[in-house]
Amino acid sequence: MRRSVAYPLAAVAAVAAPVLVAVPASAHGYVSAPPSRQALCATGAVPDCGPIKFEPQSVEGPKGLKSCDGGLSQFSVLSDESRDWPAESVGTTVPFRWVFTARHRTSNWEYFVDGTKVATVDGGNQQPDAVVTHNIDLSKFQGRHTVLAVWNIGDTPNAFYSCIDLNIGGGGGGGGSQPAPTTEPAPDPAPTTQAPSAPATPPSSRPPAQPDQPATGGTWKAGTAYKTGDVVSFNGTQFRCRQGHTALPGWEPSQFTLALWLPL
Repeated sequence: MRRSVAYPLAAVAAVAAPVLVAVPASAHGYVSAPPSRQALCATGAVPDCGPIKFEPQSVEGPKGLKSCDGGLSQFSVLSDESRDWPAESVGTTVPFRWVFTARHRTSNWEYFVDGTKVATVDGGNQQPDAVVTHNIDLSKFQGRHTVLAVWNIGDTPNAFYSCIDLNIGGGGGGGGSQPAPTTEPAPDPAPTTQAPSAPATPPSSRPPAQPDQPATGGTWKAGTAYKTGDVVSFNGTQFRCRQGHTALPGWEPSQFTLALWLPL
């Protein structure tokens, strides 16, 4: 059963004034790179995936499962092996990049290859960064394999699931002697190809935009509050906001945050 998340600020907003810092109520986390099955669906690289295309971050189920769909029938396509999921060619040590759009306290992350556990990364029951990368040694597994990455939440009985299809030892990043699995800080946003521009002129009925107000038509900027439907530019591409939120570093509107942005 999907867990409902109540945010105190949202409750206040219902009876008082609008809250500018919005957190997607149904947003959580998934592996964005190498692309998980839900990431492939969200980008359209694998077509006809159903609702997971719009919710790559929401594969949530009870802890202890070994399924790509988290036991959710609406996301059963993720466990359909007849889809011939494309496999990313990688080295023998693979950096798995998680994107979190609701950063729950974390017990740990677990990694399985074809059902065999290969790594556990301690979360310390702390809130993770918006983007976390783990370097996982897969040198004992050569060729095509499916990795199940599990994010075990620290304060609920649930976990989030992502399956990633890989051609291990087939090239790409990683390889050789890499450090043991670690949690890395979120990388700085990639440089843009154009200088940030001011948001589009708001309607006359709306006061001039402030730093934390929604903006449409400008360049994406961390710290700005965006509402559903807002359109921004990032690295020369336009994106439409899927869920209202205040942008953080690591939540750039690219394939890494498909839960929040849709390329146009």
